Amino acid sequence: MLEKNSIIEVDIIDLSHEGKGVAKADGHVFFVDNALPGERIQMRVLKVNKSIGYGKVEAFLETSEDRNQDLNLDYLRTGIADLGHLSYEAQLAFKQKQVEDSLRKIAGNSEIEVLPTLGMANPLAYRNKAQVPVRRVNGQLETGFFRKNSHDLMPIEDYYIQHPEIDALINTTRDLLRRFDLKPYDDLAQTGLIRNLVVRRGHYTGELMLVLVTTRPKLFRIEQVIDQLVAAFPNLVSIIQNINDQNTNAIFGSEFRTLYGKDSITDTMLGNDYAISAPSFYQVNTEMAEKLYQTAIDFSELTADDVVVDAYSGIGTIGLSFAKDVQHVYGVEVVESAVADSRANAQRNGITNTTYVCDTAENAMAKWVKEGIKPTVIVVDPPRKGLTESFIRSSVEVSPKKITYISCNPATMARDIKLYEELGYKLQKVQPVDLFPQTHHVECVVLLQRSKG
Repeated sequence: MLEKNSIIEVDIIDLSHEGKGVAKADGHVFFVDNALPGERIQMRVLKVNKSIGYGKVEAFLETSEDRNQDLNLDYLRTGIADLGHLSYEAQLAFKQKQVEDSLRKIAGNSEIEVLPTLGMANPLAYRNKAQVPVRRVNGQLETGFFRKNSHDLMPIEDYYIQHPEIDALINTTRDLLRRFDLKPYDDLAQTGLIRNLVVRRGHYTGELMLVLVTTRPKLFRIEQVIDQLVAAFPNLVSIIQNINDQNTNAIFGSEFRTLYGKDSITDTMLGNDYAISAPSFYQVNTEMAEKLYQTAIDFSELTADDVVVDAYSGIGTIGLSFAKDVQHVYGVEVVESAVADSRANAQRNGITNTTYVCDTAENAMAKWVKEGIKPTVIVVDPPRKGLTESFIRSSVEVSPKKITYISCNPATMARDIKLYEELGYKLQKVQPVDLFPQTHHVECVVLLQRSKG
């Protein structure tokens, strides 16, 4: 019988949807970090339950030809790049298979062709945003990431998947915080001043924003820090303070103060300009977000007569990308500040055929239908939990010809597709897109079309 700390030899036969190696032993399924299909390992048993367990690689006996041998294992230990040990071509194939498996197992659809995952020519240093904890390690203020399932900060200088200028700004800010003795946050004691550094960078403009997340408003010696940062980074156009005094895992509190420059940065996506504030949702991989949205536009086969409802419209990036090809876009979003941003972004780009409201999608669609507005295309980009059943039924009731679904979770997407097909819509196209190279996450665009009759 297997017990904790037993060491056994196992073959890795698969990858889980989270990118963990899968092995079978003694009637149990084990999940093992940093293990790939085709590998034989000595595994230490970390935990074992009735039917599943968790293990750790003690030694590699045979390694996969798809293994990236050059990866710094800190990126695996912190989850920054939890698939970084797998070659990029194999990552793309893994993500295609995740979508195929979800559609087959959850939606009961094994006939639809899942296209090969759209990937990047250079799948490193792509992130335009960083959220980095600040803590004390060995008596010194450090920046880095927490080891998985812990509050132990691992100091990091090169974050691998962030733009190098973002890394440089984080490291320089860390050094200045040390020099001017600004105290790092302590989770257990709930003391200290600086909790997190958040950096945003415009992919095309190069504009930088730094957000200092602090436990209290007063910042001693911050003027000296700002002066030196601005001198070192000519593209640093915004320095913001966010105050978060709560014992929470949430990054931001509710109060933002502009310490230097503007309260937003600008960037472009598919030819439209956007103002991006500290709390705004904006895809972290601009290059691949453009491919994602262009795929949604292409799948929708838009005409000048189309009326589009953009549910979960955010700051308007999807709907405004659609607007130039259609009669009108109606966007709905429950976050009031995002609705204000979407209206401002429409005005910023001279786009006059959009309407944005703050409401639930179900309520907004019901009101629009009463006003005689009938959408021909509904585009959705929900959070990881997917769509609610009430939204799906409401969207079907207005009988759009097409529903274009942008997903960040193949499992909930497949669940929602199953209900859509039961309600008279047929899955037509499926395209995975790699917005998050080196991680197990996969985005996907699917097209559902109303069945005839």
